[in-house]
Amino acid sequence: VQLVESGGGLVQVGGSLRLSCAASGFMFSESFMSWVRQAPGKGLEWVATINSDGGDEQYSDSANGRFTISRDNAKNTLYLQLDSLQTDDTGTYYCAKGITSYGMWHTLRRGQGTQVTVSS
Repeated sequence: VQLVESGGGLVQVGGSLRLSCAASGFMFSESFMSWVRQAPGKGLEWVATINSDGGDEQYSDSANGRFTISRDNAKNTLYLQLDSLQTDDTGTYYCAKGITSYGMWHTLRRGQGTQVTVSS
């Protein structure tokens, strides 16, 4: 399993970024995928999940209405569109392969992450 994130950077409050995750080594088109993030000095926080065919998306309260998760199974790529970014969105964003059990996401493997920094 290999997950390689890209697209992070420095952006001002209110700005946008699009993160990408190139997946390989497993059946991407059959896998639920998520984005999780880690703010400086804090633990991992679930952001969004998309089902295998892209027909269902779930978001955390903080991401709902501002972030959009999507996927291109033909390209084995996962995306996260970040809009209306706030300083609290600063952190390392990880693409994650895992499962949903009893309504909660469980990460089995994640990439090396891409840094998002939102400045005021």
